[in-house]
Amino acid sequence: MLKGRDELKALYVKIAVAVALFVSFVVPMNVFAAQDELPPLRGGSEEDVRDPDPVTFTQLKQSFPDSFYYMGDPNEKQVALTFDDGPDPRHTSQILEVLDKYDVLGTFFVLGARAEAYPELLQEIDEAGHDIGSHTFWHPNLTDDDEEDLVARLDWELTQTERVVEESVGYKPRLFRAPYGSLNIELMEHLTERGNIAVGWNADSQDWQQIPSEEIVDILRSEISPGSIVLMHDGGNWDQTITSADALDTLIPELLADGYEFVTVSDMLDVDRAL
Repeated sequence: MLKGRDELKALYVKIAVAVALFVSFVVPMNVFAAQDELPPLRGGSEEDVRDPDPVTFTQLKQSFPDSFYYMGDPNEKQVALTFDDGPDPRHTSQILEVLDKYDVLGTFFVLGARAEAYPELLQEIDEAGHDIGSHTFWHPNLTDDDEEDLVARLDWELTQTERVVEESVGYKPRLFRAPYGSLNIELMEHLTERGNIAVGWNADSQDWQQIPSEEIVDILRSEISPGSIVLMHDGGNWDQTITSADALDTLIPELLADGYEFVTVSDMLDVDRAL
């Protein structure tokens, strides 16, 4: 009888160990994905996906003069810094610190999946007075021919991101930037019907190529002019290193000394940031 109990006890121990091992692999992996690893860019990295022959920003502006912008007024010495693919605990806080150091504002085009994973960073962006725009939920390539219904995909991405942002900061973002800058006429028609403002850029920091901060500074020195909307990133895939914060620490004081005013996109374009 005693032997039977011992064997039963040993069986329970084996089961407990097996369950513990299962939990140790499955549960922490989920927690890790939620807390320490960024939700991935569904469409892939910028290097892999950027369309070599997209519908150009100039074409979109001509077709949708009131709902697509890639720059502000060239007669106003203003610049709008914009940041894509966050919030990212590795980079967003660093960039916020630099912006606060020089008392300048920016615009953060956030991914819904990452905003949902890091709501405290989203709230930190909002509390500092920066604009929050939508950059979709999962960062798909919205003009990918493999998608059966591009408009339905766009609408889902927008709706889910609006939900997350509204839950955290109290408003649905009106400003929208497409992943990889990829838009077409059909998608722009839908954005216009929804009341969104699509935002491109006319100064690309190239920080998504993981170049040194000194190179970013050199690129932007040559590209920024009055009315520039600057593309930068405060997030990427988990294996990417972004040096934007260091670049800004050099560039911002130079531009301030040159008489530039840093504004949010909504202020530059004189539009409401909320739907």
